[in-house]
Amino acid sequence: MMFGPLKIRFYGDPCLVTKSKVVKEVGPVERMLISAMFETMIACRGVGLAAPQVGINEQIFVVDTGKEVFAAINPKIIKSAGSEVMEEGCLSIPRVLVEIKRAKTVWVEFTNEENHQVRAQFNGLAAKVFQHEYDHLQGKLILDYLKPRDRSKVVSQIKKGSYEI
Repeated sequence: MMFGPLKIRFYGDPCLVTKSKVVKEVGPVERMLISAMFETMIACRGVGLAAPQVGINEQIFVVDTGKEVFAAINPKIIKSAGSEVMEEGCLSIPRVLVEIKRAKTVWVEFTNEENHQVRAQFNGLAAKVFQHEYDHLQGKLILDYLKPRDRSKVVSQIKKGSYEI
């Protein structure tokens, strides 16, 4: 079974706001999905991609910051420290940038594609990407960080196809 190039789901797709299911076992199908997700993320010039963004509501995401490269299955954020506000974009909401306050450092646990438990500490960009992709698995989007009035305005513009940065 091959996945091939995956199609990115865009804002409005119910898959993006649905909480993802726990992966029971990492087998050949999950490994092929992870490989296809890496390929898709790189082709789209992203640094992270979560399974819901390609229409699969399972707790899987991939990250490639240039320094850290990994797949996370059933991830958990154990602890976080510090905070920083940065602009974030999302492959599922093109051209939209949102200022989001994120932890500077996160301590996490996840299963990797080889079915090994991983405990790690991420800082800087890797911490931000981990938190962003983790949000996707919870059905949370960058728009959810906006104040209600700002969110309504951006959503209205997205629906009209008139959003301008």
